[in-house]
Amino acid sequence: MTKSNAIAFIVAVMTVAVSASAQQWAPAGDRIRTKWAEEVSPANAHPEYPRPQMVRSEWKSLNGLWDYAITPKSSARPSAFDGKILVPFAVESSLSGVGRTVTADDALWYRTTFTVPSAWKGKRLMLNFDAVDWRADVYVNDIQIGSHTGGYTHFGFDVTPYLKSGANTLVVKVADATDNDFQPRGKQVMNPRGIWYTPVSGIWQSVWIEPVAAAHIADYNVVSDIKSNALDVQVCTEGTQEGDVVKVFLLDGGIGYSTETANAAKTAADGMYSVLASGMTVPGGTVTLNVRNPKLWSPDSPYLYGLDIQILRNGKVVDRVAAYTAMREIAVFQKNSNTKLMGLNGQALFQLGPLDQGWWPDGLYTAPTDEALKYDIQKTKDFGFNMIRKHIKVEPDRWFYYCDQLGMLVWQDMPSFSDNRKGKWGMYYYGEGEDFPATPEAKANYYKEWTEIINQVKKFQCIVVWVPFNEAWSQFDTKDVVAYTKKLDPTRLINQSSGGNWEEGVGDILDNHHYPYPAMRMWDKNMINVLGEYGGIGFPIEGHLWQADKNWGYVQYKSGDDVLREYADFAEQLKQLIKQGCCAAVYTQTTDVEIEVNGLMTYDRKIIKMDEKKLRAVNEGIIKSMPTK
Repeated sequence: MTKSNAIAFIVAVMTVAVSASAQQWAPAGDRIRTKWAEEVSPANAHPEYPRPQMVRSEWKSLNGLWDYAITPKSSARPSAFDGKILVPFAVESSLSGVGRTVTADDALWYRTTFTVPSAWKGKRLMLNFDAVDWRADVYVNDIQIGSHTGGYTHFGFDVTPYLKSGANTLVVKVADATDNDFQPRGKQVMNPRGIWYTPVSGIWQSVWIEPVAAAHIADYNVVSDIKSNALDVQVCTEGTQEGDVVKVFLLDGGIGYSTETANAAKTAADGMYSVLASGMTVPGGTVTLNVRNPKLWSPDSPYLYGLDIQILRNGKVVDRVAAYTAMREIAVFQKNSNTKLMGLNGQALFQLGPLDQGWWPDGLYTAPTDEALKYDIQKTKDFGFNMIRKHIKVEPDRWFYYCDQLGMLVWQDMPSFSDNRKGKWGMYYYGEGEDFPATPEAKANYYKEWTEIINQVKKFQCIVVWVPFNEAWSQFDTKDVVAYTKKLDPTRLINQSSGGNWEEGVGDILDNHHYPYPAMRMWDKNMINVLGEYGGIGFPIEGHLWQADKNWGYVQYKSGDDVLREYADFAEQLKQLIKQGCCAAVYTQTTDVEIEVNGLMTYDRKIIKMDEKKLRAVNEGIIKSMPTK
């Protein structure tokens, strides 16, 4: 065979192989899709480093095509699989390539293989799952190495003892009952309708492996004190021994600072960034870093400081991560004896943002690409908002990372485990409502998952408010839950229940809901008074709808000009509430979601429904209308 013929043969074989791989996956169904769907393939399914707040230089993504099967829940592991699924997209989604429903009586099985790079020899291998909804049993080489429950938080296992040379087999069994009044699931229901959406089962965030030292950094948290110009950095470690030391460098950073460009190989010790401060402590201890002339983080100036966190043994670095943080303070701002406002860095700031549910027509819970994930935040910023209420869903770490970088305040909801039909929703008076009849098991699981969620995301400085409950959905023991939340994180404000049920003197915020126009059902001079939901101006646009008809909105119009006119009218009404002491407002909502058509953008993100510049001007006018003195 000649050289040219050999090259032609190799190209032909490669083409056939690529075509065969492509034939194993295609988006399922014929629903609308975003523009980013065209970029998705088995070769580039969310290839980004999943946890950019804590970067190591070596890792490997396991996203891509896996085998899948759906069997009766009681069945043993299947010997044959049903086909291929694209991880990390949920099995019900179009981009998974499957588009099938998993019931409470089913088990969803995944299978793939992975090899460990020879360069990682001698290190511990962590197998990481960023989110699996809801229960996951994990097997490596036919050995069950662990289980996890909870659809919104990371988990991982040290799989080093169970590995073999060459290919290793990974199997995951998932059970997801969705709306069983027990497991937190937000807007997911088995029978989607109205404001309730398609279930999301199984793996919906990245799966990846990473080599670590036996003694390694597991997590960290940072609390800033802008009065004393100090940062307290607490570092959690695993596998350390007596004599090990944790060292933290504070780097000069900047607006748009990225741990991915300032990775662990190019930080403090290498002189890429100026070292502003450093300190050492024992594993599990806290390093206090004094910051001269601190640059405070805000929506107008989201300055980030770099962190280089190391474990030292006998003076040598045994583990190291590139991290970051910001200096900022969220607190009650006492304007006068009758008015409490939301304060950022010692100044009153009106917070205005959309209700953001984080759903996608092609990926459901999972954005089709990282660019798409960032897009919604960037457009929210472009629209003139300074805050997002993340509604009963917890996003991947990269979403919070972009909020930190772009300067977007976040109110983080706890995903509910039921609606409010079994209790009573009170929205006019304290003590008017009744608790959801949650079982002891449901309460215990709520505390478990809420604890894991807060501990996972509290290092992101964009988060300024925790919201344990919404509109009496699965609400119970409010006073106790708020006290527990404050104990977990005393540095943020707590919105005891967005829209009710309310208990007097609990938490920091009294949050009213009113549709469609802005109005406050109740005021309390001892609380921060906010309008946690209003708006819902509907505008269905043909060709961009989840379904052709029977779409839903609080009010509906037929043109973007009409929507803008109504939005501007609502803004003038909101300004009157601001004069009375309302200090934050949440407009429903960022995008259309399934049959809801009240988004600022269509569900596929292809159309912005109002003139963007005029919308921005209206929103800036709202924020500036609040007297800050």
